[in-house]
Amino acid sequence: MAFPDDLLPSRLSRRDFLKLAGLGLLGLALPAFNLRRVEMPPDQQGRVAYDYVDLYAKPSFDAKRLTRLWHDQVVPIAAVVIGAEKPAYNRLWYYVPQRGYVHSGGVQPVRVELNSPQEIPEGGVLAEVTVPFTDVYRSVERTRPPVYRLYYATTHWVVGLVKDASGQAWYRIEDDKWKETYYYAPARHIRILKPSDVAPLSPHVPPEEKRIRVDLTHQIVTAYEGGRAVYAAKTATGMGYFGTPVGEFRTFHKRPYRHMAAGNRAEPDYDLPGIPWVCYITENGISFHGTYWHNDFGKPRSHGCLNLSPTAAKWIYRWTLPVVPFHEQYAYKKNGGTLVEIHQ
Repeated sequence: MAFPDDLLPSRLSRRDFLKLAGLGLLGLALPAFNLRRVEMPPDQQGRVAYDYVDLYAKPSFDAKRLTRLWHDQVVPIAAVVIGAEKPAYNRLWYYVPQRGYVHSGGVQPVRVELNSPQEIPEGGVLAEVTVPFTDVYRSVERTRPPVYRLYYATTHWVVGLVKDASGQAWYRIEDDKWKETYYYAPARHIRILKPSDVAPLSPHVPPEEKRIRVDLTHQIVTAYEGGRAVYAAKTATGMGYFGTPVGEFRTFHKRPYRHMAAGNRAEPDYDLPGIPWVCYITENGISFHGTYWHNDFGKPRSHGCLNLSPTAAKWIYRWTLPVVPFHEQYAYKKNGGTLVEIHQ
């Protein structure tokens, strides 16, 4: 299934390419332009999001396996190619120079963007990680092992700037899951966001004219203004017993970040700090949100949530209602928000 025709540019510029890559839509768009390979910017890298991924001589799981990359290994990505017919839902492969081809599903696209430290306003401010990963500690002295590893494009609430004995700057991050818990991350790895980074999209459009349609069969999220499709992205929805519910919902509760964990700190089934751009549609936690533990959109694989690329999740967050004020950490409007229609 192709995404809406009016969202397809007449020609694929570098800017269009990068936009489609961020939405997880390249696998749908490139065949329309009869493209099999597109070169990537020289600073593009990929981080292994799975426990491991394999490199192949050709973009196919049937090709000769060359070597293995392990979790959190970072490699350059020179090109994106359309690979073998299977898996049909995601035919995108990355070319790693002089090493081979790796399927995109287990590799998070990342970059290294270093930042200058900034003073933090009272009450804190939203920030995002701009390197493949960064380790955070209980104190800047780092006398104990890291508490967490924070990943590219995750979002966090920064409440302070401090320096260690050597003069290195660290941001103090407040954990929204465990009360009165703080971590310290290297300031150069974190970008402090500005109001313009999260400003509402299409604020002139009447709220009743905005709606989101989720196609569970084809795993595509489409945003409409009136009868016109204005945005589309591939998703990964709930699988099996944890299937995403069908029906009409609203984005009544939004957070720019969320530490999601099951169980407790002693016995966690999963523990994911900094999940970005969260838009809840049910009281029991089903939401749209950004994803950094996989890049495999187009098939069900979640515990009910609608996994999106961080780029797509941020767009949905900015476009939907209610608006989260810049210096606040959530917005809640019971029975309010943007309409979401979920269909099989």
